[in-house]
Amino acid sequence: MGERIASWATHLFPIWSLLVGFLALYNPDLFLWYGKDAIGYGLGIIMLSMGITLEPGDFIRVWKQPHLVGLGVFSQFLIMPAWGAFLAWALELPPEMAVGLILVSSCPGGTASNVIVFLAKANVALSVTLTLSSTILAVFLTPYLTSFYAGHYVPVDAWSLFKSILFIVLFPLLLGVLWNRFFQNSARQVSKISPLLSVMFILLIVGYVLAAKSRIILENWPFLILSVCLLHAGGFGFGLCFGKIFKSGLAECRTLGIEVGMQNSGLGMALASKHFSQLPMVPAPCALSAVVHCIMGSFLAVLWSRKKLKNNLT
Repeated sequence: MGERIASWATHLFPIWSLLVGFLALYNPDLFLWYGKDAIGYGLGIIMLSMGITLEPGDFIRVWKQPHLVGLGVFSQFLIMPAWGAFLAWALELPPEMAVGLILVSSCPGGTASNVIVFLAKANVALSVTLTLSSTILAVFLTPYLTSFYAGHYVPVDAWSLFKSILFIVLFPLLLGVLWNRFFQNSARQVSKISPLLSVMFILLIVGYVLAAKSRIILENWPFLILSVCLLHAGGFGFGLCFGKIFKSGLAECRTLGIEVGMQNSGLGMALASKHFSQLPMVPAPCALSAVVHCIMGSFLAVLWSRKKLKNNLT
């Protein structure tokens, strides 16, 4: 019964995101108690929750679908940061807002994408593989790409970003994998509620950052909403189109679109809050991104789930 409730609550994640976003902007005091320092711990718990659901077979699967994984990672780290940087330039965003947009576009795929892929009746195994691959590579690529594309706006300490991602992402993830490897029974029990835990902490992080930056967001909402919506719309579109160009199956094309379009906004918020605390607008695009990509992903999931899948695109 408890597992069924957790599953139901997890699948309503997009609705919770929209509700939390509204409440955080309308009444910031509801979420300000969470605190900036708790963001990193919350994200660590999310990564730990992801780790305990993984088995050696999940890593082996990467080598069984090298072209799809390579295509997803290419789109995630080469196309998205460049797209984010282009939007920042084309829309003439203020430097702080530009850095935030580039930072979130340089983050790996988010765990929420796995839920959206499931709802869209796409390839969940591929989604998990892409999320895992991009998360591991993000330890090295996110700091470098943020520095490369945003360094001309403000100084970016790539080494400091690298250390943060190491402790926030990689270590908890590996701890979860080891837990599942050596203590399978307890890991299996915890994994039943781990998706719900992940959703709860993502919502707390989103709520806190939106609440803390509510004044800035409300004052700059036209540019923020436009830039973030274009960022994720481009991500969904690029992933879907690349899958079609390389003649992938329809389920795989949908998965690529969702994976590329949905970033780990929680990581972006954690990095922005820690490393750009002197620039109050940087976390704002990251926080808004968490709400926007869930709404877009949910819409696509509903649309695609009603269409019959075929084995190919013809």
